Amino acid sequence: MITVSVLYPNESGTKFDETYYLQKHMPLVRERWSGLGLKDSRVMRGTPGPEGAAPYRVITLLSFGSVAEFQKAAEAHGPELFGDIPNFTDCKPVVQVNEVIG
Repeated sequence: MITVSVLYPNESGTKFDETYYLQKHMPLVRERWSGLGLKDSRVMRGTPGPEGAAPYRVITLLSFGSVAEFQKAAEAHGPELFGDIPNFTDCKPVVQVNEVIG
């Protein structure tokens, strides 16, 4: 099992349309990737903590059975999904693939 983390930096001067992200982008991600191994997705909003503002505005976690499943999904629909990013943000997301170990 792997989890793909997509982290959107909380940088001043950047935009992030949360409504578009939740109502259009994430349903599109689920529609395109569910048949290609996407098991679960969770979207979290960063909130201020003891140190001040959260470093990431939004973090999305996408669960797949394997790296191969994620690669297959990304190859099939990556251009469409990644091409949608400018519709909701002008910041560059950080993507990290994580092996679930516990």
